[in-house]
Amino acid sequence: MSGYDPQFLDLDDEHDGAGAVAVPAPRGEAAGARMRRLEYVHFTVLLDAGRRLAAATAVNIDGSALLDLGRGDDWHLDERVAADEQAGPELYARNDLDRGHLVRRRDPVWGDVEIASEANYDSFCYTNAAPQAAEFNQSIELWNGLEDLVLEYAGANRLRLSVFTGPVFADDDELYRGVRIPKQFWKVAAWASEGRLRASGYLLDQSPQLGDIDLSEQTATDAPPPLGPFRTFQVPVADLDMLTGLDFGLLVGADVLASTVPTAGVHRERWIEVTDATQLRW
Repeated sequence: MSGYDPQFLDLDDEHDGAGAVAVPAPRGEAAGARMRRLEYVHFTVLLDAGRRLAAATAVNIDGSALLDLGRGDDWHLDERVAADEQAGPELYARNDLDRGHLVRRRDPVWGDVEIASEANYDSFCYTNAAPQAAEFNQSIELWNGLEDLVLEYAGANRLRLSVFTGPVFADDDELYRGVRIPKQFWKVAAWASEGRLRASGYLLDQSPQLGDIDLSEQTATDAPPPLGPFRTFQVPVADLDMLTGLDFGLLVGADVLASTVPTAGVHRERWIEVTDATQLRW
């Protein structure tokens, strides 16, 4: 399996180093030791064995070669990783949690039919899933359509994207069936514009919009932690770098928001809540 290609975008070496955009990776030896790098067709997963979920995913999208294949629904564990290092079907059984794709199912499904079919199957690996609120996940068209919007914007540049996605792991994420449930997810889309790297960062927040929660009652009923309606923000990549503890490398300096917001510290006033595609900034 070839996995994510860091040189997929057509970047000028003069402007962007060797033209390679690395997968955002954790800083520090301890964090790095927990990671399992897993290669799939056209995408890569950095699995955090301690959290049993992906810390980051990276996918190459060739918009000019996408195939419309049947969805399928063959969720499966990755046999290369111990079962107790990945969140499997037991996390999603008999509750209202949805198996949310981190790498969107259709994004790696391009090329010839055989390769695209393998990518489609790979996208249903539990290492590429994260628990999300089922009631809201099926209707978050804006978040799920961000790749399409960026592809359309980058249409003059060979319709190529590299997209990075993952959860924001927080110390106060509630433990449920041995897995701490993230309340936020991040995404960064990267593309080439006249040989220069460009990037745009987003954050999805499913924190509950409720008051105090009776967690003892949840435990008694085996209910997952409460999750709220999805809110989507366009945010500086530098903020994601700080929030996640991941190194976003070249993507920070390539941010389309970098020239309009300061770069030091995380300040929510910088974030643009997006309810309609017309609010996105390029």
